[in-house]
Amino acid sequence: MKYKSVFDIIGPVMIGPSSSHTAGAARIGRVARSLFGREPKWAKISLYGSFAQTYKGHATDVAIIGGLLDFDTFDERIKDAIKIAEDKGMSIQFIEEEAVPEHPNTARLKIGDDSGEMELVGISIGGGKIEITELNGFELKLSGHHPAILVVHNDRFGAIATVSNELAKHQINIGHMEVSRKAKGDMALMTIEVDQGLDETILDAIRGLPHIIQVARIAE
Repeated sequence: MKYKSVFDIIGPVMIGPSSSHTAGAARIGRVARSLFGREPKWAKISLYGSFAQTYKGHATDVAIIGGLLDFDTFDERIKDAIKIAEDKGMSIQFIEEEAVPEHPNTARLKIGDDSGEMELVGISIGGGKIEITELNGFELKLSGHHPAILVVHNDRFGAIATVSNELAKHQINIGHMEVSRKAKGDMALMTIEVDQGLDETILDAIRGLPHIIQVARIAE
């Protein structure tokens, strides 16, 4: 794992006790909240490996819920996040999974409300850094540390090029991009991390392109 600066090693400003188990967990929850686009009414959270073994002592549970409430890693309210969520009517379930994950700090979040639901897998890789590795059955690699857009589209010739060209038209530089598809000719997912924020005008332009089904944004 490469770190860009001493701050990546130390970790972010955060509520303790652990950058991996607390700050990373909060970021996983907050990315899920950002992709879902609103506060969920229910959350079913499966914890694997070290997360499953130590989540209560290391406050992983309250951190994930704090993220779902859109609390940042340094927000003092994280300590009371479960109570705050339950007071708002959120139904919460934690499951200690016995399966051995590829990474010891792994969480699978299923969240939803009356309008829809979403499933996401995230791992905490140290120093408060995370990766989102799965979204609604699509494999991806998303850090959550840069502005990004996720574009669900039909797997058709030219779909990727039209999105790239639209970003270039608005002078948006792509830092990382990958595409995942469930099957040839089926739905696919573009994951695009960029160097600057994206306003709603750009997102609307991408939504209007051929073969685009859905566009979601993650702020830095």
